[in-house]
Amino acid sequence: MYFNHRILQEAQRENVPLLERLTFLGIYSNNLDEFFRVRVSALRRVIEYQQEPYNPHVRNEAIQQMKLLNRLTKRYLKEFEQAFEKIKRLLQKEGIYLIDETQLDEQQANYIRHVYRNDLNSSTYPLMTSRGARLNDLTDSGIYLAVKLFRENNAGNDPAVDYALIELPTKEFDRFIVLPSQDGRTFILFLDDVVRFCLPYIFAGLHYDRFEAYTFKFTRDAEIELYSGLGEGLLEKIARGVKNRKKGEPVRFVYDRRMPADLLRHVKKKLKIDRYDTSDGGSRYHNMKDLMSFPSCGRDDLRFKPQPPLLAATFAPYGSTLEMIRRQDHLLHYPYHSFSSYIRILREAALSPEVKSIKTTVYRLAKNSKVVKALICAARHGKNVTVMVELMARFDESSNINWSQKMQDEGIHVIFGVEGLKVHGKLTHISSTLGDVACISTGNFHEGNAKLYTDVTLCTANEAIVREVDKVFSYIERPYKQTSFRHLLVAPQHLRRQILSLINEEIRWARQGKKAYILAKINHITDEKIIEKLYEASQAGVKMHFLVRGNCSLVTGVEGLSENLEIRGIIDRYLEHSRILIFGGGGRERYYIGSADWMPRNLDHRVEVYTPVYDPRIQAQLKLIIEYGLADNVAARIVDGSGENRLYQNGQEAFRSQEKLYAYYCAQAEAEQKQRQQNSNDHAEK
Repeated sequence: MYFNHRILQEAQRENVPLLERLTFLGIYSNNLDEFFRVRVSALRRVIEYQQEPYNPHVRNEAIQQMKLLNRLTKRYLKEFEQAFEKIKRLLQKEGIYLIDETQLDEQQANYIRHVYRNDLNSSTYPLMTSRGARLNDLTDSGIYLAVKLFRENNAGNDPAVDYALIELPTKEFDRFIVLPSQDGRTFILFLDDVVRFCLPYIFAGLHYDRFEAYTFKFTRDAEIELYSGLGEGLLEKIARGVKNRKKGEPVRFVYDRRMPADLLRHVKKKLKIDRYDTSDGGSRYHNMKDLMSFPSCGRDDLRFKPQPPLLAATFAPYGSTLEMIRRQDHLLHYPYHSFSSYIRILREAALSPEVKSIKTTVYRLAKNSKVVKALICAARHGKNVTVMVELMARFDESSNINWSQKMQDEGIHVIFGVEGLKVHGKLTHISSTLGDVACISTGNFHEGNAKLYTDVTLCTANEAIVREVDKVFSYIERPYKQTSFRHLLVAPQHLRRQILSLINEEIRWARQGKKAYILAKINHITDEKIIEKLYEASQAGVKMHFLVRGNCSLVTGVEGLSENLEIRGIIDRYLEHSRILIFGGGGRERYYIGSADWMPRNLDHRVEVYTPVYDPRIQAQLKLIIEYGLADNVAARIVDGSGENRLYQNGQEAFRSQEKLYAYYCAQAEAEQKQRQQNSNDHAEK
């Protein structure tokens, strides 16, 4: 909740462009939905669990946590609504007006009627809930209008009332309808209000005289239950689990606080909202994740200044990428570098006659994945292609099942792993008669994510590392076979023990009075044993400077416990996602990049991989990434366990790390281009 609040705070910052502030509101809303689907659902199951063995202490703790979460949710909801209203007022000054159905002039009303007659009419199907309509297939991804319908009677009695529910047709229409511009002004209507305006047409012929409609949404428990069936494989179990997810119990219900009490009671009863579920009365609109796709209105000046991805300076624009990797290690840093460099490696591997096999892991894939296209191309050229697909990638299960079937149809060997051991490592291994290469990444091989997430990928031909990457694939296929690694840090085998050992080594150096420090960039730190060891390191005098984007259970600045621990988190135009570790004790820095956060699930219940980085050039680049983050005094907030999320300010000239990194890579690419041009001129003269 504290992390997500940092995103909400970004939406309130005046130095963030207006349309980007709406995007941050959308991200906050989307994150909150997922938080309730997953984390709060787990708490709810603890609270409602009544079977033996029954632990009242655990249940009471869960109840207290739920109460705190509900208080924070209500506080942040108020903050969200205030931020949204302020942004709306500021947009009006820019000539962009968010209006509702009561503010339409006659020209605009005629336009909405035209939209209804030609498009909307065939996309709205009310459910008359007061007449027994079933609500079996309502999804928590939808947005709904609860409608109260009045039929006046001439006898002077109270009007007859019916209740109905309408799911907004967001699959056929954008959430925001842009009306024809007037005098250079842009007018935008929520789809909710378009449907409200059209209620007399939607219920035409049913003799209702008056309508009231209120938006609501709900969130279901997203846990997938994997019941064992005779002869049923993992793929079939997960496919069935995904199908059953839409039947999960509601855990959160948010609604327009102006909804009449009788209608509210009716909707809650129909959705089976009980006292353990979070129920929040809010503003007129809900499911605000759609703000992430708010129309740009031709106003690019209200967005972040474009930063087109660059070709990595060390990769020549022409020539063999595999040969370049064999000559020296390369580091790709998305989204500053283009993901096309990784696709280029796969494409060359697919076509090269020297390449015999390709192995890779898939956790999430883009909708029209170029990665899969390259792998299919390789299979069609007779390469042995093996793809480890993680079927349990939350909310991407259906997509991964579909891609798996397509790849299998093309002759690709698809591995699904085993139940209870999610594969989260990001690895590619390419076997060639000219020398094998490997790519180890901190993020998914996903061209969509690579435009929004900051991740690094090491491309290497180091024989020891490449050989061990290949061993990881063998381990995935046979997870209970004993496998040892000398260079890679691999979970669930040894990663926890090795991380603790690396911290212990820093403690030993500090206790000897020598320089000891840890620099880290990571997403989450919540593992109790790791946290205890970090506190011990702080007490021993190890200087620790961390960039932690998300959940962090450490409390910093406590005398005698954590005064040598400094943590900041950056929320900016890109989602900070790379994981970089630097251990500097004894005057010999050791560098690692990898897929794992310091959480129990990553250390104990997933296949995760960190690789050492031996190339001094790349080590310097990784250190620069962390140093730039620590120097950020524009987008960085202090993470200290208080939840206050105060901006880090050092009184120096403004330094925005993501902008500075892009400028650094631009200068690097320009210098490399000049060098290539000079080399070309020298060659021509000779």
